[in-house]
Amino acid sequence: MAGYSPNRRVRLPALRAAWLTQTFVHWPFRPSAVRALVPEELALDEYEGAAWVGLTPFVMADVRLPGVPAALPGLPAFAETNLRTYVRHRNGRDGLWFLSLDVACPLMVAARTVGAPYHPGTLSVSAVGDTVSYAGSRWADGASYRVVVRPGDPIRQAERDVWMTARWQAYTRRLGVLWDTPVEHEPWPLADAAVEALDETLTAAAGLPAPLGRPVVHFSRGVRHVRLGPSRPSAALRAEKSG
Repeated sequence: MAGYSPNRRVRLPALRAAWLTQTFVHWPFRPSAVRALVPEELALDEYEGAAWVGLTPFVMADVRLPGVPAALPGLPAFAETNLRTYVRHRNGRDGLWFLSLDVACPLMVAARTVGAPYHPGTLSVSAVGDTVSYAGSRWADGASYRVVVRPGDPIRQAERDVWMTARWQAYTRRLGVLWDTPVEHEPWPLADAAVEALDETLTAAAGLPAPLGRPVVHFSRGVRHVRLGPSRPSAALRAEKSG
């Protein structure tokens, strides 16, 4: 279940990182509008009768591969923006399905080997006064976004806040095989956020129509102890469940 803390440990991470200065912009959609974009092996995880799609720009920092000691510097920080929806595997585990991942670091495109839909582009994150601005443009097809938010006060997280932000595995699909990637980190510190500007074509590029309503927006200063586990075929998950 979606929860405040991880539902399984990542003991041998394939990647360590920090996810900083993150904004969550969530829109409700009719489930039928999202269903066609998700593999049939996965069920949509709905909330209050809607399928939700999140646009989540952030800064990826201190990225390091296994075996790189903390005393050595990781990769330089870079911007990333994910477009995602929420799904449930037949084994009962909920998680993320990425409709797109835009990234300013071309090295991350290597994750396409397990089906992660990475797109290299020109991305930026900047703070001006008490606002945070995100912008990006994809190199291949020009899909773009500009988001400006004004973070507010920290919130006491209700069920919907946790449901939209705390997910502990991501699913991808490559050459007919469904893959699972677990993640572990400390709980998200969340704050309210007001949208000052929002223009984007990522949802249309993914094949989505107009949403059902206005977005729900959260801001987080981020989490610094992210551990991504090795991706595994979903068949291994079924064997683990039955064993």
